[in-house]
Amino acid sequence: MALPFIPETITVHLGAPDQPAENVTVPFADYVANVASSELYPTWPENALRANILAQTSFALNRIYTEYYRSRGYDFDITNSTVNDQAYVDGRGIFENVNRLTAELFDDYIRRENNVEPLAAQYCDGIRTTCAGLSQWGSVDLANRGYTPYEILQYYYGDNIIIEQNTPVGGSNIRPPAFPLQAGSYGEKVRILQTRLNRISRNFPSIPKIVLVDGIFSTDTEAAVRQFQEIFGLAADGIVGKATWYAVERLYTSVKRLTDLQSEGIRLEEVTQQLPYVLKEGSSGIPVYNLQYYIRFLSNYYNTIPSVVPDGSFGPLTKNAVEELQRTFGLTVDGIVGDQTWYALYNAYLGIIRTIPQRYTEGSTVPYGGIPLRLGSESESVRTLQQYLNYIAQTYPEIPTVTPTGYFGTRTQQSVLAFQRLERLAETGVAEAATWQALTDLYNALYLGAGLGAGQYPGYDVGG
Repeated sequence: MALPFIPETITVHLGAPDQPAENVTVPFADYVANVASSELYPTWPENALRANILAQTSFALNRIYTEYYRSRGYDFDITNSTVNDQAYVDGRGIFENVNRLTAELFDDYIRRENNVEPLAAQYCDGIRTTCAGLSQWGSVDLANRGYTPYEILQYYYGDNIIIEQNTPVGGSNIRPPAFPLQAGSYGEKVRILQTRLNRISRNFPSIPKIVLVDGIFSTDTEAAVRQFQEIFGLAADGIVGKATWYAVERLYTSVKRLTDLQSEGIRLEEVTQQLPYVLKEGSSGIPVYNLQYYIRFLSNYYNTIPSVVPDGSFGPLTKNAVEELQRTFGLTVDGIVGDQTWYALYNAYLGIIRTIPQRYTEGSTVPYGGIPLRLGSESESVRTLQQYLNYIAQTYPEIPTVTPTGYFGTRTQQSVLAFQRLERLAETGVAEAATWQALTDLYNALYLGAGLGAGQYPGYDVGG
């Protein structure tokens, strides 16, 4: 048999196995949420709820994986008879906290060491009925005594159990991101997210369109994520963790079936990734410049992290700085920037930068906000970008002026491209760390030059 995966749907027989009754096919995550809401109390301690949801998920997956009913000639995966399976009440409401937990846990299951199949995790309420497996009310008592979900499950199923996490859904190899996607993230997972949200927005037009499906998580992607979360009852924080990722996957599959369309298959010829698979000694380009920019900034706040000069080349000094950063944040010290190191670095940077207002103040500049600004972005940082460009355009008329609206449209894109051409930067039309640094450096030079008194000279040519 193949390795287990999370099915997109499960077919439930609304009665005992041999009883004539309707079959309903529902998304697997919705099934787990329904069972949990039918069998558990939302006021129970969260650790008890988590342990029970893992047991319920594992039991259902075992029925599917072993083809318990289908191998016997039935046309369903499981029943809603509590004598045989677990409670499912078609059409019932779902408790809010249970919905949140099942969205997080539905792709996790219990198995035994050296075994592949999901555990047939038998359970009972522990009051009206008892069994050899988990006692639901007993799990509440254990949670109140400080047991973790894993310890509760070990108590009932033994010490040789493993919680298998982040299981692929629908047999797909597209797993959720290792770390949450948020404003500032780059890469293929972001591109997949953008493609799906744009497709879903056809059926749910209140979700704003993402102008560029480019793998760059800017403000328009964040706005689309927030609206999606609002519509589907998720925490509307604009951050894509496992629960939001799988909710998007389910809706994407659903709307494609509703319209009988295949995936649009948007293919990008080139995606500028802020973080390729890894950055290490010998790497070069914009991703390395961004890394060095953040390291230099953090060195002002962490005396254990040495500063580096952003030059886009990952040499020995950058490697040493990465090693010290890893040591500072308690990470494996190898001088290589993978997902974990990048996530720690970037979130430390964001934690500081978000305390600094990104508003334009004449004569002063602010650090790069950590979020790439490009076509479709909309924020106060975009307005500040536009005002910097307008000031520089007074000296360099080849840079088009823009109306500082806070929206990054085609005029702003042309202005950014012209500035990048002037500064001999990569002409991407995206304002990220390298472009922002060059922009604020030139703005400062021009503003200082404009304010010089007679006989004053700062030591460099401020005119061009």
